[in-house]
This record gives sequence, structure tokens and C-alpha cells, in this order.
Amino acid sequence: MKKTFYILTILLFTATFFSSCKKIADFRNLSTAVVPISSPISDVGCLTPIAPATSSSIKGTMLAGKTYSVCGNIVINKGDTLIIQPGVTINFTGNYGIGVHGTLISLGTKDQPVYFTQLGITKTDQINANPATDPAFKGKWTGIIGATDCNKIILKWTHIEFAGGAPTGDIAVIYPSPYPLFFQNPYGTLVMEDSWIYGSVDDAIRTFGGKMEFFRNTFEKCGYTSGETMNAKAGTVGDFAYNVCIGIATNGPKLSNISALTGVPESNMRIYNNTILNCGYRRSAAGRGGSIDFEQGAAGMAYNNIIANCKYGLRIVQNPIADTANIRYGYTYNYADSLSVASQFYPSLSVSTAITNPQLTDMPLPSSFLPAGWQVGAIYTANPAVVGTNNPQFINGPFPLPAGVALRQIVTVGTYNFHLQPNSPYIGKGFTGFTPRGDVPIDPIYGVTELTPPGKDIGAYQTNGTGNQHF
Repeated sequence: MKKTFYILTILLFTATFFSSCKKIADFRNLSTAVVPISSPISDVGCLTPIAPATSSSIKGTMLAGKTYSVCGNIVINKGDTLIIQPGVTINFTGNYGIGVHGTLISLGTKDQPVYFTQLGITKTDQINANPATDPAFKGKWTGIIGATDCNKIILKWTHIEFAGGAPTGDIAVIYPSPYPLFFQNPYGTLVMEDSWIYGSVDDAIRTFGGKMEFFRNTFEKCGYTSGETMNAKAGTVGDFAYNVCIGIATNGPKLSNISALTGVPESNMRIYNNTILNCGYRRSAAGRGGSIDFEQGAAGMAYNNIIANCKYGLRIVQNPIADTANIRYGYTYNYADSLSVASQFYPSLSVSTAITNPQLTDMPLPSSFLPAGWQVGAIYTANPAVVGTNNPQFINGPFPLPAGVALRQIVTVGTYNFHLQPNSPYIGKGFTGFTPRGDVPIDPIYGVTELTPPGKDIGAYQTNGTGNQHF
């Protein structure tokens, strides 16, 4: 009798256990992944106790809430994985970086983001900060540098600050040029979602191929005298959506197919529902940059983007020519506080080698400011009445530009709020007749958390609460 009771008890416990497990498995929370713990890494002392001229290998798990000091270059070897749990801060004590041959996964959350930064540096978010002395443009540490055999770099709710210093040692062997985030495996995966890059010397992100997903990020002060938010080349495919780009030296996203390997698909990205503000004014070369750029052999889409007070509008480059047969764009909402900016909503061929075609879905309507008889690529002076029209009506934004302030002086989000007011003319005007490319599988840890479809409102913030989640 006792034996029968014992067996029944075990069976009841087992059934209850598996029922509970099923309920847990059925619950899906996109903002919080179950983070595995393998080979916990101690936060005592430096992660690189040997001479900084060499590199230390690293793998395992950085534990939630811990602060780690990096006193030299560190490398994730091929086949190894470094997982970073929520709330971790990684302080670089000098110009060192992380070289990735294997896999790097940073799993911050909204309430507990991960930080890659340098201790003791203060952000200068005020209007009119001097770029020559701003630490954002000094490259205080190297960055996260993926090698040709890098499998994955996954960044979720992660801050990358003050990076872009010249690579040294083993990091320079992986790639000699400085970028906060670099990827070069055309068969690998790079995901950056709900994250931030603050400051860079050149491009914030440079890629030579790979499967990419960039969703709901914020980019500030990227590039000193040149540099894009994302400079994607050589067979890069994926999505760039719901991002905020402000104060970038050249463009927000730029796409080219230059240097693609034989057999790799051409560069093709869907660039949609982004908010791109005050970009292009630190670019040292004339006729370059400002917002979105398709160049040499690149294809893709560009829809539902806000381009406000940028030096140039959407550029479809003629020389070397983009894959114009396979580029689709429209529903671009432009805003300008000056006639010079309004006269570059469609950049001229002679100034910037662009052959962007006005679209009837663009705002302001091209016919409202283009001269009669205007031809694609021709220099023009916009109808002055267009200046200040088509205001996006942000909850709080520098539009119109405050008196006495130059466009190049507003380069951070600061206290601005780029959500749309209820009376914004951008609400309900988005084009939703396409889907994300979705080159990366959905997975809360090893892939993209979600493939956010195009929004019904123009820009990165949606009135239904979706889109960019940074406030």
C-alpha cells in the first residue's frame, strides 16, 4: 500500500512538473531572454592580466550586474562563445578592443542594459559642443572587431560608447582600421537591436558582407569629419529599421556592393521607418552624405523615412552607379529650416552624383517646390515657401531650429522626444506593402528578437507603441 502511494505521488509530481514547464515554455517575453550560464567569468581584477601588447582569450559568461575591467586586447577564439548577461558594464582602461573569431552575445534588457565604455569620461550632450575636444570623437577604446571567421555578434539593449580607437596587436591583425562595430564574414550574422552607439572617429558600423538586422537603435555623434551610421559593403543583406540617427558626420545608412566576393549575393537591405536628423555637416568632402545612400551595385528599399534638416536627401548614386533596377523607394518625408537644405531634398548630379527620382508619395509633394521643367539630377533652387513646411510635429524636437543655433550643433538626442504629436501629418501615412527581408532567424538569444514590419506612421516611433523604444 505504501509502495503504491509512493508511486502515485511520484507520478503526480512528475505530471505537475511537466505541466508547469509547458506553461513556462508557452510564455514569450520579447524583452527578456533566458540567459545560460557557462564558465562564469570573475569580475576581480583585469580580464587581461598579461602585458597589454598581447591579447588574452576569453569565453564563458559575464555575470549579471557585474563590472569588468579590460586592461588589454581580448579575443574570442574560433568555436568559443562569450555571453554577457543583463546589467554588465565593461570598462576599457585604454585603447583596447575585443576581437571576435567565434561568437559574442550581449543580452542587455530595457531595465538592465549592457555598457561597453571607458571609465571616467563624461558625455557632452549640450548644444554646440566643440567636436575638436569632444571625447566622443577621440576613440578612447578600439571597438568590437569581427574576424573573417566570426560566427555571430548579437547585441541587445547594449550601449557602445567612445569607441573607434586605432586597433593594435592581434586586433589590428583582424582589421587595421578603427570602428566601434566591425563585421567581415559574408556567411556570418550580425544583430544589433534596441541598442546605442555614442561617438566614433569614422563609421559607427562597417561591414563587408553578412546577414544583418538593425532594429530600433539610436546613433549619436558618429564620425568626426567623415563616417556613416552604417557603411555596409560587399554583399551585406538584411534590414535597417526604426533607428534614430542624429548628428552623423556623413550619412545614416549607406549601402554599396564594392569588394563583394564571388558567389556572395549582392548588397541588398530594406531601410525603413528611420528618423534621420541633422546629418552631413561634419563631412570634410563636398557633395557627400546627409541621410540615406545607395551606391555601387547595391539594391534594396527605402520607405517611410524622416529626413529632417540633413545636408542632402536620399541619394541614389550614379557614379559608380547603384543597382537602380532593383531599388525601390518612396514615402520619404523631408523637412528643412533653410532654402539651401530644401534645395537638396533631391541632390543634384553635378554636386553629389545623385540621380534620385522624386516620388509622388514623398512629402512635401515634389511639385510644390521643384521648378517647372526640372530634370533629375539638375541643380535647382527650391520654392522658398517650402522652408519650414511639413514639420513632423515631434513631441519635443529642434524643428524649427532654435534662433542662433546652427544645424551642425545639434548632434545628440539629449532631452528631445521624437515621438509624433497626435496632430502630426506623418501619422497613418506609412507604406506597409512589404515585409522585412528577415535574413536572420528569430531567436531571443541567438538571433533577432523580432522582425518588426513596416509601420503605418512615418519614422522610427509609432503611435501604437511599436518601433523605437528609446525615450
